[in-house]
Amino acid sequence: MIPEQSFSHSHSAHCESGVMSLMMSHHGLPLSEAMVFGLSGALMFAFIPFVKIGGMPLIAYRTRPKGIINGLQKNLGLRMQMHTFSRPEKGVEKLDVLLEQGKFVGAQTSVFWLPYFPPEMRFHFNAHNLIIYGKEGDEYLISDPVFETSKRCKQSDLTKARFVKGLMAPKGLLYYPVEMPGDINYESILPKVIRKNAKAMLKTPVPIAGIRGIRSLAKSIMKLRKKDPRYAKLFLGHIVRMQEEIGTGGGGFRFIYASFLQEAGTILTNQQLREASAMMTAVGDQWREFALLAVTAIRSKKGGPIQFEALREKLNSIADAESSVYKTLLETRLG
Repeated sequence: MIPEQSFSHSHSAHCESGVMSLMMSHHGLPLSEAMVFGLSGALMFAFIPFVKIGGMPLIAYRTRPKGIINGLQKNLGLRMQMHTFSRPEKGVEKLDVLLEQGKFVGAQTSVFWLPYFPPEMRFHFNAHNLIIYGKEGDEYLISDPVFETSKRCKQSDLTKARFVKGLMAPKGLLYYPVEMPGDINYESILPKVIRKNAKAMLKTPVPIAGIRGIRSLAKSIMKLRKKDPRYAKLFLGHIVRMQEEIGTGGGGFRFIYASFLQEAGTILTNQQLREASAMMTAVGDQWREFALLAVTAIRSKKGGPIQFEALREKLNSIADAESSVYKTLLETRLG
């Protein structure tokens, strides 16, 4: 199987974009993580009260799992082979065959069942992506983008993580490229993906997505005034966890997209894109400030009432700031 020294691990900000950046680069098309994220059109916001994670509403800051992979396939002409399995033993067998063939393979897993994660970082999130690039004895060699160094994982543990049940169950998903695009026509593709993403955030018809979704979450925070204080703190803690721990977070994804806009501005020689990048970086800062406000409210030892109005106002301020970025992008002449 692939010897460990032949593989170059890379640390990334987010698992799916990091995996795809490494895969694309390995197969001859060097793309930064930020460019992968932006070209896939993955930036989003959704507040979905009727979908629950741990009994709390789903809050997402990017497109659904596999959205980055599918977005690259659609926008670049990339073709990925994907395998899911009804039985774990079939999934193990296929993975070992692919490794014997010299491939390195993307996989969807559950964070909770990966033993190399520190205990305090484990939670039931079933859409964590990583790369498996070899096997030695009973251990798989793993490039997990959220760690600085490569890892090893026993077959039994990785199998459990690949075939966990529940929301976003991975079903043993494996994936790898079978057809790579040629040179990217950035002058054509970048304007299209940037405008499409901006429109999706600004003009979505449903109140749970895009800018409207951020404002819906702000309204829901005000409704916590009538809830049990313990529930209110759990809800606020859930928002922070979804933002800062699961899937890179609200601020993290905004910083990645800001880097994408900076790269796009350089490629297209467009100063307005560079300015939009700075605006998006400021938006990321605001998301982090909101998280700090929420954590302060949760951990307050004074026992005073939670300042729900301040939290609502901060979210609405974020919605205003993000709107300005997307309006600027739609007004920018991109060719």
